[in-house]
Amino acid sequence: MNTVHHNKLVRDLIPEIIRKAGKTPVTDRIPGSEMPDFLDLKLTEEVREFLDSHSPEEMADILEVLHGIAFHRGIPWEDIEQVRLQKRSERGGFEKGIRLIEVICE
Repeated sequence: MNTVHHNKLVRDLIPEIIRKAGKTPVTDRIPGSEMPDFLDLKLTEEVREFLDSHSPEEMADILEVLHGIAFHRGIPWEDIEQVRLQKRSERGGFEKGIRLIEVICE
């Protein structure tokens, strides 16, 4: 018998997908107080995967983890979007590709 160890947060339907593939998942539930730490680790994992592939699928995974972080930290997604839009209005986005080289203070 072959066993692969993961010990990581996965999407809610992953155990069922594993079962349908004829394998046996061993799972438990992460306590709510530990979810922010596990989500931070998951975000790091997904960002690395995105940086390796630059695929839309990995970008979507990052977004899903961010939604999970907001949920478990009690931050409504609408509040995040409102702050994003406010900052965009005040500071702009990232479409123009401006690199700040230095600031000369006189």
